[in-house]
Amino acid sequence: MLQVKLQNLKTLPFLFAFSIIIFSCGKDDPIDSPEEPEISGEIEFVKTYGGSGIDEAVSTVEANDGNYMVFGTTRSTDGDVSGRSGNDSDYWLVKLTKTGDIIWSRTYGGSDDESGSRITKTNDGGYLLSGYTTSDDGDVSNNAGFQDYWVLKVDSAGNKLWDKSFGYSGSDQAYNAFQTSDGGYFITGYFDVSASGGDGNDVQKGVLHGVGEFWGIKLKADGTKEWRRYFGGSNNDRSYDAIETADGGFLMTGTSESEDFDKTDSKGSYDYWAVRLTASGDLVWTKSFGGDEIDNSYASIKTQDGNYIMVGDARSSDQDVTSPRGNADAWLIKFDDNGNKIWQKSVGGTQFDTAQSIVQRTNGDYILSGHSRSNDGDLLSNNGFNDAWIFVVDANGGLKFQKSVGGSGLDFLSEAIETTDNKILAVGNSESNDLDIPLNQGSKDFLIVKLK
Repeated sequence: MLQVKLQNLKTLPFLFAFSIIIFSCGKDDPIDSPEEPEISGEIEFVKTYGGSGIDEAVSTVEANDGNYMVFGTTRSTDGDVSGRSGNDSDYWLVKLTKTGDIIWSRTYGGSDDESGSRITKTNDGGYLLSGYTTSDDGDVSNNAGFQDYWVLKVDSAGNKLWDKSFGYSGSDQAYNAFQTSDGGYFITGYFDVSASGGDGNDVQKGVLHGVGEFWGIKLKADGTKEWRRYFGGSNNDRSYDAIETADGGFLMTGTSESEDFDKTDSKGSYDYWAVRLTASGDLVWTKSFGGDEIDNSYASIKTQDGNYIMVGDARSSDQDVTSPRGNADAWLIKFDDNGNKIWQKSVGGTQFDTAQSIVQRTNGDYILSGHSRSNDGDLLSNNGFNDAWIFVVDANGGLKFQKSVGGSGLDFLSEAIETTDNKILAVGNSESNDLDIPLNQGSKDFLIVKLK
């Protein structure tokens, strides 16, 4: 960023030369954008919410009014959870103030289990909640058997507008649903193609692969199905995230154990796997990243320069993974729109460390969240068996800072975002009630961490 004080300019020729420099910069040059303040990583607050049962936060967004929406799953019927009964699990949506006070909360589901995966914002000010259900009553319109994709559209106050479920008699689990540029929606996850008899692919019907498949479903604006496609091989293939690409297509990302059918470049036991589609769901290419051991990707992002990054954890120490730290590391790999690797980075210590989410700041840095058992290498401390973990890397993957938060129990983070006031809000779950964790109301609680 050029820093020029006009009051110190003494001559018109110098001012003219400076003007040439300014106006010759491209529109993507950061010179025209104000610098974002650095995030120090200091804790602003740590809070827990829940009841005496299992409560797990998985996703968060900032509401249009500046407050926070936190989404997850609850089995509680007391404490901060009201309006439900029974021993099953439901979607749980909580609206919080900027200081972490509850404004309202809502639960959604039927008489059997629901499990939440992601919340995303919609253009009308509402939200799309995705996950899976085993119910066929209550808020759930129908169920085809066992676990089905379940997508719930709510307004800004949490009122249900519509819901859609998709699946067959096996385990079909959605992990992300988001609004697309044409006003419709895209859902990614995985399903058991062996239980569908080959159904679930509107283009190539009856093609049997294996146990689990990447399953992408495109919806119209009213929530009705536009097309469905699945991709995979003979073993377990699971999509945990997806992105709409610049040409209106999609990139589905996740983990693959297969070595055949759509998986053509296996690296080892489990690989990061990316599947590039056209806007109509046709396959463009697939790409594997990793090494000989187990490498699992949970999140992906489209970067400001038009490329992509996948994150998760890698146990490998060969092929694409060149600088391992220990047992398993948080691993980032950047690649272009043709699947060509640009760079890769490992972050962690000698124990198990993982990244579960990634977002990019306007200054080019990346905020990641996950959990860690290490207290060496890139990690400075560990409070217990497992700590919640937030770290920031620069545009090239270099570590800028990291922060572990936790108690003596198990503490996890699932997603972190940057807020409009340039702070970090991260959500997950905690079983601790000491050290950094102020309270535990039951087996597991929603965990909310805010850094400044």
